[in-house]
Amino acid sequence: MPHFDSLQGWLSWQEGLHPHAIDMGLERVNSVYQRLNPGGLHPPAITVAGTNGKGSCVAYLEAVYLAQGYRVGAYTSPHILRYNERIKINGEPVSDTLICQTFARIEAVRGETTLSYFEYGTLAALDIFSRSGLDLQLLEVGLGGRLDAVNIINAEAAVITSIGIDHVDWLGTTRESIGAEKAGIFRAGVPAIVGDPEPPASVIMAAERIKAKLYCLGSNFGYQKHARSWDWFAGDDTLSELPNPALKGEHQFRNAASAIMAIRTLSQRLPVSEQCIRQGLKGVKLSGRFQLITGQIPVLLDVGHNPQAVKTLADYVNEAFSEQRIHAVFSMVRDKDVGGVLDIMGGIVDSWYFAPFNNSRAISEETMRGFFTQKRISNVQWGAKSFVDAYNAASASAKPGDLILVFGSFFLVSDCLAEFNKT
Repeated sequence: MPHFDSLQGWLSWQEGLHPHAIDMGLERVNSVYQRLNPGGLHPPAITVAGTNGKGSCVAYLEAVYLAQGYRVGAYTSPHILRYNERIKINGEPVSDTLICQTFARIEAVRGETTLSYFEYGTLAALDIFSRSGLDLQLLEVGLGGRLDAVNIINAEAAVITSIGIDHVDWLGTTRESIGAEKAGIFRAGVPAIVGDPEPPASVIMAAERIKAKLYCLGSNFGYQKHARSWDWFAGDDTLSELPNPALKGEHQFRNAASAIMAIRTLSQRLPVSEQCIRQGLKGVKLSGRFQLITGQIPVLLDVGHNPQAVKTLADYVNEAFSEQRIHAVFSMVRDKDVGGVLDIMGGIVDSWYFAPFNNSRAISEETMRGFFTQKRISNVQWGAKSFVDAYNAASASAKPGDLILVFGSFFLVSDCLAEFNKT
């Protein structure tokens, strides 16, 4: 049986073990989970799916439940700086030692069953959470919902934050097909919260078919913004003059409203005071989502990597930085809708700096040049060997009062934050 003395040793081995980085289906991972946890006991769970907004919704849930004093586990992906960020207990990443121990337990029961890198991580999180005396576990769906490894857990509530076009090779090319996959996390008789203001019919039909307790933004719950506060409501249940979410952007009101709806549906089992909801909204933090690093030339970071997320970013930049010149340090992975992203940002960005990053999925400069040529965007600087090269070029061109925008990929934002952490 393989055994490694370091977390990196385990991760490197896992990356090469399964022939496919993504292998949809629950049979393999569930069979290992049953051997890993034969009693099937686990903390109460909330699963969160969606094209965008999953991480933010988990962050709100985590902040509110921690403010109430509950012991909370949160599983999210991908990480930005350290793998350990994927598995947190009470807001803190778990240790290398704890993850290595659970990987060893997984190997002891895996047998001949193959697992992907993501499936190992999901099993590790579930195993750690089941042994940690939690009051609640928050589980972010990695891709889709119906066939994602997280879906082996029957949760006490399920949230879908948004439905856009992404991962078309696995989920389909329409919002209807993608919505049907994401609705696979719904369960009969269990609250199903939908934060997309215009959900595909497939989501509603899936909830009705299995008789989930459906709560849709705009019909079953909603919010009203004011100058410096907002109200949340669901029927006669209202929360007035809430503090604006600490995470920026119009979409964060939808994410926060969906999180509150989930909290309210579980209030008998896990009571939460209005004061702790307020505290969680004010105190929530999440790296790489409209993250602003202040300075003479501020830097805005966002992991948005599909048109839906980037449209939200564009709206925020237009609202918050309308007078600034925008210098974009930009790259994407090759299986994303680069053309769609450029359509949205082409009229907002004043100058572009292509930033390669070290990942097998990264788009090449040659391919990216083709997209910029196709979209007739000419104000681009090429030739950077790394993120640092591209960022330094943008910094040299920017003047006080301008904005440097780093966006397009988790990997790019990771490179940026790693550099800032060195200083």
